[in-house]
Amino acid sequence: MTSSEMTVGELIDRLSAHDRSAPVRLAMNPFFPMAHRVEQVLASVDDTGRAVVYLAEGRDEGAQLGHLPAEVAVALTWQGPVQAPPRRPRRRAGGN
Repeated sequence: MTSSEMTVGELIDRLSAHDRSAPVRLAMNPFFPMAHRVEQVLASVDDTGRAVVYLAEGRDEGAQLGHLPAEVAVALTWQGPVQAPPRRPRRRAGGN
């Protein structure tokens, strides 16, 4: 198969390297990176009849967890590393 899509086997292999009790989350939207809870795994077929598995976020209000941690967005190359601006000397009362 010559596709950039990850297979179920590849996902299982990658997940097996991690703590089985760790929660699974989806990283969504590279232009406004957010984290979402995974609630369901669903099987279907695509337009060609090939089996496809979907990871779906929850429908409840708490399914979107907020902004994606910066280090995750950087690792995904969705944003560049950000450094704090250089500090300026503090002004003193009286203009000194």
